[in-house]
Amino acid sequence: MKGNQIKKMTLTAMFLAIGIILPFFTGQIPEIGSMLLPMHIPVFLSALICGEKWGTPMAFVLPILRSALFGMPPMYPTAIAMAFELAAYAFVAGYLYSHSKWQCSKALLRCLVIAMIAGRVVWGIAQVALLGIAGNAFTVQAFLAGALFKAIPGIVLQLILIPAVMIALNRTKLVPFNSGRSENVDYAK
Repeated sequence: MKGNQIKKMTLTAMFLAIGIILPFFTGQIPEIGSMLLPMHIPVFLSALICGEKWGTPMAFVLPILRSALFGMPPMYPTAIAMAFELAAYAFVAGYLYSHSKWQCSKALLRCLVIAMIAGRVVWGIAQVALLGIAGNAFTVQAFLAGALFKAIPGIVLQLILIPAVMIALNRTKLVPFNSGRSENVDYAK
């Protein structure tokens, strides 16, 4: 039991570090970074591999920590709204996937799509609340631009890359897919 928790903690720390470093590859051009969504990838992988109990807090801390360390994304409102968005991704993806009847590529895609929708809704609510505090409005057009249109390349990248990584981990038996329902799925063994 204790060794398993240490593995999950180590993997979560690794995904946090990847989430801090990955945006540097797109950081020179902020428009590219906001399109490819580099912090989302380690969040989803952490939630799918370590579970929502580890992935959710890591996802919440990631944009705030990155903002505090490097000033990007800007703390208010971007990093704070992203903290809620990424936490929603991690919770929904990790919970749904660990409670799926089968852990396979179809279940994985289904969980990712549902988590992406939930996370974007949470991001919109957070933006409305945060901008409302400052007396600014967050319009439907701003929501659609930020949550959907501008993010399409990142969404496509995530829907290709994350299943590819999980399938590779399954083939190497590091994170095997389960063929039947398991109440206590544990990928970090």
